[in-house]
Amino acid sequence: MNPYQLTIAQARIHLEDGSLSSTELTKSCLERIKSIDDDIHSFITVTEKTALKQASIADKQLAAGSTDPLCGIPFSMKDLLCTKAVKTTCGSKILENFVPPYDATVVEKLKNRGAVILGKVSMDEFAMGSTSENCAFGVPENPWQKGYVAGGSSGGSAASVASMECLGSLGSDTGGSIRQPASLCGVVGMKPTYGRVSRYGLVAFASSLDQIGPLTRDVTDSAMMMNGIGGYDRRDSTSVKQELPDFTASLRKGLGGVKVGIPREYFGEGLDKEVAGVVENATQILRDAGAETVEVSLPHTEYCVAVYYLIASAEASSNLSRYDGTLYGYRDMDADSLVDMYRESRSKGFGDEVKRRILIGTYALSSGYYDAYYKKASQVRTLILDDFKRVYESCDLLISPVTPTPAWKRGAYADDPLALYLSDILTISANLAGTPGISVPGGFSREGLPIGVQLQGPHFGEEALYRAAFNLELGTGLANKCPDLL
Repeated sequence: MNPYQLTIAQARIHLEDGSLSSTELTKSCLERIKSIDDDIHSFITVTEKTALKQASIADKQLAAGSTDPLCGIPFSMKDLLCTKAVKTTCGSKILENFVPPYDATVVEKLKNRGAVILGKVSMDEFAMGSTSENCAFGVPENPWQKGYVAGGSSGGSAASVASMECLGSLGSDTGGSIRQPASLCGVVGMKPTYGRVSRYGLVAFASSLDQIGPLTRDVTDSAMMMNGIGGYDRRDSTSVKQELPDFTASLRKGLGGVKVGIPREYFGEGLDKEVAGVVENATQILRDAGAETVEVSLPHTEYCVAVYYLIASAEASSNLSRYDGTLYGYRDMDADSLVDMYRESRSKGFGDEVKRRILIGTYALSSGYYDAYYKKASQVRTLILDDFKRVYESCDLLISPVTPTPAWKRGAYADDPLALYLSDILTISANLAGTPGISVPGGFSREGLPIGVQLQGPHFGEEALYRAAFNLELGTGLANKCPDLL
């Protein structure tokens, strides 16, 4: 086995007993990136020299007796997490040469634990998209089948983990952008409770929806990463002072006494039969592990897509107003006036999808339309949250598909963005409610494409999700199953 094939938990054993060094592990991942990333296109920036320096420091810490589970482990970072002295592009031309003077809190936490940062990975521009095809610096391939999307907006994170270019990655989830690419690439993706993980240093798309989380090859690794990045941060006004448990502690417990809800609205028209079959099998696995299942209803699910795209676009319109060519980022140097400079810098710097959402959001916030669109969407968002509160009075967690279909071919929705928006219907609600969700590999389609299973829980219910996810993983036997690549 090559070192890059190890999970975090496996690598940790070898690092502790001295049979493997962080430098050897990091070099193995860097060689893997060099050998396959011209085909996969996961990375925008590879920080080889910095990574090897960090690995050398980690080896000294390990020699001195460090027992931190993440010490010496190589990770990739979605390119909207600020990294000191390393470009953070957000997949956009407008930030093509932006170099932050500080680290995001999650990056800082990983570095403090002795982790190694291999580089920054591809994403939809400013996290706006479901396929990562909106990236200005290369579109990641699905490692399981070339020509198919890796998902989005954290497609580069999912692809880098699935193709074994790193042992884990950090992504962000605004409407499913961790869980959906995790499902399409056959890895584990956790979207934590809003406020569980600091958003300080995350370049904002929609501030009330964005959340950072890990993508890994198995559930144990995901729990280990959550232990490392979670917790209160005074620099983030939305961070919650909530005790951070050890998410690995209860993984091996059975599911006796756990009640799993099956939301009927998630199994309607448009759901692929193979996806439905994988979720049905996963549900039986949880029953076999001791769980009880019950049908539940989330009656406002049909409004989720409309509510999400109004609120997310409105917040994007506000957050992205700062990119006007004056202080930092791309500036059109041929403009004849200040107004022309604003217009040309934004027109040339932003891609089509970002401009589309800015226009939608600006319209929804404009005088005369605010009450009819943004205010109404916010009111329905409260009804969606109430649905979840009511459901979790009768069950402990929910099981459902992550996406209606397996991965699709690149370019399939190029002329129909609305159809692509509708593909997010099963993941959006957790972001609107601020609740946690996890995608776990559940099976494969006839074409050999991964199909994930989504588990959702109440606020700060990550422990129960990890427990159920681990039992599901045991039942499927798909832990650390990776595609055959070079």
